[in-house]
Amino acid sequence: MKRPLILVSNDDGITSKGIRTLVEVMKELGEVVVVAPDSPQSGMGHAITIGNTLRLEETDIFDGVTAYECSGTPADCVKLAKHFVLKDRRPDLVVSGINHGSNTSISILYSGTMSAAIEGAIEGMPAIGFSLCDYSSDADFSHTREHVKKIAQTVLEKGLAKGVALNVNIPPKRNEEIKGIKICRQARAKWQEEFDQRYDPNGRRYFWLAGNFVNFDKGEDNDEWSIANNYVSVVPCLFDLTAHHAISMMNDEWDF
Repeated sequence: MKRPLILVSNDDGITSKGIRTLVEVMKELGEVVVVAPDSPQSGMGHAITIGNTLRLEETDIFDGVTAYECSGTPADCVKLAKHFVLKDRRPDLVVSGINHGSNTSISILYSGTMSAAIEGAIEGMPAIGFSLCDYSSDADFSHTREHVKKIAQTVLEKGLAKGVALNVNIPPKRNEEIKGIKICRQARAKWQEEFDQRYDPNGRRYFWLAGNFVNFDKGEDNDEWSIANNYVSVVPCLFDLTAHHAISMMNDEWDF
C-alpha cells in the first residue's frame, strides 16, 4: 500500500528542535518531504516574498528524508514545495511546527507556523499547525509525540473539510500527564502592547516591542482554557475572513 505523502514546514527554521520532532513522528505515518526556512521566521504571519530573490537548497539535515532550506517565509516554503519540489505530486497532509511557543487565540494571525498550514488549506490540502506552549529553544517535546501522531493520523484517515486548517496547541511538560484533546474555539484574547523606546550607542532612537497577553474570555470551550487546564487544544480555522453575520445587517441598514 502506498504511504501518504506528508509535507513538513515551520517558522522556527529548519534546524529547530521542534521540526526535528515533527519529522520523526511524521516518518512513522508516511513519506516525508521538508521545505522549511533557513532561519527563524516567527511572527511573519502570511507574508510572502515578492521584492527579493528566493533561494532553495537541498540539505541532508534529516536522515533519509528529502529536505530543502528556503530563504523565504513559511508561506513561501509551502508555495515552493507545491510548484517546484513536489511538482506533480500532491501532499496528502501538510504539517507545520512544532512551534516553540503558543499560537492560541489571536496569535494565529501573527503566526508563521499557522501561515504554512493555512497556505496548505488554501491549496485544498488537509493541514495542521502544531505548537508547544513553551518558548525555550531547548523545550522538552517528548510528551508531544503521541498527541501529534494521533491528530495527524486521524486527519489522514478521516480528512478535513475543504479550506480548513487545524491550529493545535500542546501544554508544556508538567508533572501530570496531559488530560486529553479538546476540539474548541479560539479564545477572545489579545496582546496589550507596549513599545520600549531606546537609543543605540550612536544616539539613534529605536523601539523594542513588549507587552502582556490578556485573556478576556471566561468560557471553558476555548483554546486558552484548554491549555490552562492541561488539555491539547484543536481549533479548526478558515482563511475566509468575511464577517458573514454582518452582511445582512449592513445591506439592511447602510444606504448604499
